[in-house]
Amino acid sequence: MKSEPITFSISHLKKLKRSGWEGVRNYQARNFMRDEMKKDDLVFFYHSNCDIPAIVGLMRVYKESHPDPTQFEKESEYYDPLATKENPRWFMVGLEFVVEFKEAISLQQIKNQIDLQNLQLVKKGSRLSVHPVPDKEAKIILKMAGLN
Repeated sequence: MKSEPITFSISHLKKLKRSGWEGVRNYQARNFMRDEMKKDDLVFFYHSNCDIPAIVGLMRVYKESHPDPTQFEKESEYYDPLATKENPRWFMVGLEFVVEFKEAISLQQIKNQIDLQNLQLVKKGSRLSVHPVPDKEAKIILKMAGLN
């Protein structure tokens, strides 16, 4: 899951311990959260749109998909006038802090790994903020982070 560190960083999550992943307004990313993310799944935290984009830590799903309340809040930048409580359009998961990596794994390091070339993250033009990481690739990333 990607977030701009100026908006919400691994440090923010570490301080809060738990947070909802609100404000996702892409249908494919929403579908991954709504349909595929399950309680206790581990999730990589990726800092994007910063000096050195990188995977910086791990989170865990503590609460499965539920409607994102910001879609109903008129004062929210994530307000959606087409969403209703009876028919919500946007969903989120609850995430809890697991670990901040001692050394971030930069996008360049990921691109340099031949076994990680199929990740959505390294594909040209990819802007998706939420996407799955297959087990094989996840194990490689965890090993790069020193977590076997």
